[in-house]
Amino acid sequence: MVLVAIDGLIVSAAQSTQTVASGKVVVIADFSLPVDAGSAAFMSRVVSTAQSDNAVAIIIELNTPGGSLSDMLSIINSITEANQSGIPTYTFIVPNGLGASAGSYIAMATNKILMAPGSQIGPSTPIVVGGTPLEQNHTQAAMLSLMTSLAQQWGRNTTAVYNMVQYNQAFSVNDAVAVHIADGTAISLSDALNQVGLSNNPQVSLGEDLYEQIISALSNAILDGVLFLIGIIAVVLDVYHPTIVLSIVGVIAIVAGLVGAEIIGASTLGIVILVIAAALIIVELKLGHGLALIAGVILGAFGIYYLSLGMQYSPSPINGVTETELGLLVAFGVIVGLYIRWIIGPIRRHKKLTGAEAMIGKTAVAITNLTPKGEVRILGEIWRAESRSGDVSIGEQVIVKELKGLVVLVEKTREEQGIEK
Repeated sequence: MVLVAIDGLIVSAAQSTQTVASGKVVVIADFSLPVDAGSAAFMSRVVSTAQSDNAVAIIIELNTPGGSLSDMLSIINSITEANQSGIPTYTFIVPNGLGASAGSYIAMATNKILMAPGSQIGPSTPIVVGGTPLEQNHTQAAMLSLMTSLAQQWGRNTTAVYNMVQYNQAFSVNDAVAVHIADGTAISLSDALNQVGLSNNPQVSLGEDLYEQIISALSNAILDGVLFLIGIIAVVLDVYHPTIVLSIVGVIAIVAGLVGAEIIGASTLGIVILVIAAALIIVELKLGHGLALIAGVILGAFGIYYLSLGMQYSPSPINGVTETELGLLVAFGVIVGLYIRWIIGPIRRHKKLTGAEAMIGKTAVAITNLTPKGEVRILGEIWRAESRSGDVSIGEQVIVKELKGLVVLVEKTREEQGIEK
């Protein structure tokens, strides 16, 4: 299925650059971004803007570590659409910038690649997170077909780009130009514009807008899982420390995490594990010893790890930084759990022993007749009372059964009931 989509991209791609027309705008796209749903939406907007402005060309200022393969294919589709509408697209990999992984495919799809000093293109090996060897081989074969077809389309070195995908090889600017992966060098954007004959054209510069930035942020599976767990913890803590603020923040975080999981198409296994983890954290409200919360956060860390299961990336989103982030999340959960166990728990238990609830089951003495309402003395304090077992005379003992606002509901003791009988 991937191959069909790829073949469609190659067949529909424009085969030649267009003649530059003076006076028309050139659209500059600042792609210092990961390849994700937000940057895919951004590139779609770039092409729409170029079409509506009748732009002469699009220049992609590229500096990306890579990202999602599905979003990379969407961006290549946008580039193809630009070419089909007569708008050539050029890549300029900025000084010391990266055209790595999924970004290398995007660069390869454009009419011309110019690289600045210190820049790099590749490596390009795809990764199926947690995938079987068969899934990995299928994906890698599909990406080999795509990369070599893109290189062949624009007259670039197919053998060199094959090595980028198959052997995870990267090329510096000099090597990329020498083996004809890149089409030339440029020391700056102005130099790049000059080389493609666009230095005298007015420019329209575009970057991700707020909506696209939010989508980009929520396209991170680790962030989505962390937001979900932190949101649950915030709501639980707000029950212990009623402020409403924590609950509002918590609900927003939960919703954001769920929206992000939907954006990336998170794995069902990861979501199920996160839901079970959330249930454990909520159970903490009943238990109050902190251990359920700690267990929930630890289980949640595994759920976050599995959110990306089966997804196709280049490079892999699971790395040392990811493991550090999950470790910090677990440490945070342990701290919150111990806080509940050692501080909040004893305070709650103390309140139950000394607060109004402590009167339940205690013996009180009527200091007025209860007919059925009157007053009683409980633990040295006078309370308004209401009898649920008939009238009570002054001096009789009663048992406190319930607290209803500022009124205690009482019943006669068994001894008193026996005397009446």
